[in-house]
Amino acid sequence: MINDLKEILLEEDVISEKIKQLGERISEDYKGKDLLLVGILKGSVMFMADLMKEITIPCSMDFMAVSSYGSSTKSSGVVRILKDLDSQIEGKHVLIVEDIIDTGITLKYLLKNLKDRKPESIEIASLLNKPDRRKVEIEAKYLGFEVPDYFLVGYGLDYAEKYRNLSCIGVLKEEIYQ
Repeated sequence: MINDLKEILLEEDVISEKIKQLGERISEDYKGKDLLLVGILKGSVMFMADLMKEITIPCSMDFMAVSSYGSSTKSSGVVRILKDLDSQIEGKHVLIVEDIIDTGITLKYLLKNLKDRKPESIEIASLLNKPDRRKVEIEAKYLGFEVPDYFLVGYGLDYAEKYRNLSCIGVLKEEIYQ
């Protein structure tokens, strides 16, 4: 699989150090609060698992599956909830955990949907931010890395459900997805 990468953008140790820093900030910011991490499936699973290990305050977790891509490499712009939350979020401090902010369309939809459920607060933690692809404005309180507009895989990011299990994040060779 590593041979399918044009280059490695972020090594495992660099990712781990950034997640440790994010966990420290989140722990401090939410001390004494009822924190619920909402992981966006499937891409956020690795990030969320590692982030939770670095959060030193009690917190709970839930998951949503939301799609605007289908099997394409480009967002369709139509957002669908494939799996909703199992728990109520009213009165809780919600932290959406995302692998990457790309166009922002999915997150904008998700923020509106979750705000309507009356949480005490709602913020975003994203490992990656790809501002060159942004179509709608999104503010994330906790960001790991700003990345260029390449097709990235690894550490939860996939192409056709493959490459998620790479411990690094890399640029997929164009001949793989074209």
